Amino acid sequence: MIAFGPVPSRRLGQSLGINNIPPKICTYSCIYCQLGRTNNMQVERKEFYKPQEILNSVKDKVKETREESIDYLTFVPDGEPTLDINLGEEIDLLKPLGIKIGVITNASLIWRKDVKNELCKANWVSVKIDATSQDIWRRIDRPRGSLNLNKILDGILDFSYSFNGDLVTETMLVHGVNSGTKELEKVANSISKLNSKKSYISIPIRPPAEKWVKPANEYEVNIAYQIFKERGIDVEYLVGYEGNAFSSTGDLREDILSITAVHPLREEGMNELLKKTGESWDLVEELLGENNIIEIEYKNKKFYLRNFLKNKIKRK
Repeated sequence: MIAFGPVPSRRLGQSLGINNIPPKICTYSCIYCQLGRTNNMQVERKEFYKPQEILNSVKDKVKETREESIDYLTFVPDGEPTLDINLGEEIDLLKPLGIKIGVITNASLIWRKDVKNELCKANWVSVKIDATSQDIWRRIDRPRGSLNLNKILDGILDFSYSFNGDLVTETMLVHGVNSGTKELEKVANSISKLNSKKSYISIPIRPPAEKWVKPANEYEVNIAYQIFKERGIDVEYLVGYEGNAFSSTGDLREDILSITAVHPLREEGMNELLKKTGESWDLVEELLGENNIIEIEYKNKKFYLRNFLKNKIKRK
């Protein structure tokens, strides 16, 4: 199926997905990939579907769901979307539908002028930056041998200043691989140079390609968040909880769970929230006791985070 959804997305609202690459054709074979190991690694762009086929599939799906609002048409295939040599043409064909277009890419080919130009046609682009050290990048993303990390990072930087749409970054944290403070500082320094709108910190929440992979723990994710924030980066978690993070539900318990699923809540902030609603600290103690949130200290300040590992899916 080429077009699927629409599905709710915290990043993009109602997103209709476009699968423009056959399963597991990618430039990377990431250790955390929910689709398993890449069985067809390549870096040369080629045609997988006729552009008209992509257009017809999307048009049919839009027509099917005409009673639902669609905020974005998003290229989010089971492989790397920029391997599709017709990506730019497909974006041009879809534009008359009057719906914004997004692309979620690992950015491995963004150093190429043709890829850069085609991505510039989109309204929203997400690029992956899991590591900026060669050894860690090769361990976590397992790129095709001919790819060069420095060229990729330079390509992302150049793209960020030529792209007129919204650019976001995503960093997937794997415990013991790229979750160390030194690497997080390098990644944050790289992202802070970009002309980007927002950065997301993720953890593997679905069964990964390699059984030994473990998601970064809450302490590591909080450290990552603080390091990004200290460099002026607008950062959020993206760990699988959609919640109601954009507005008050009128239920403080649910509001706390939603807020702490997106970013840490400092002790002072928590107290202010309780004060505004007339609630006592007993509610926080209750959430801690249920293991729904956890308390973490960083630089002598207390932070409260959603316990996003509580119901983590385990690989069988």
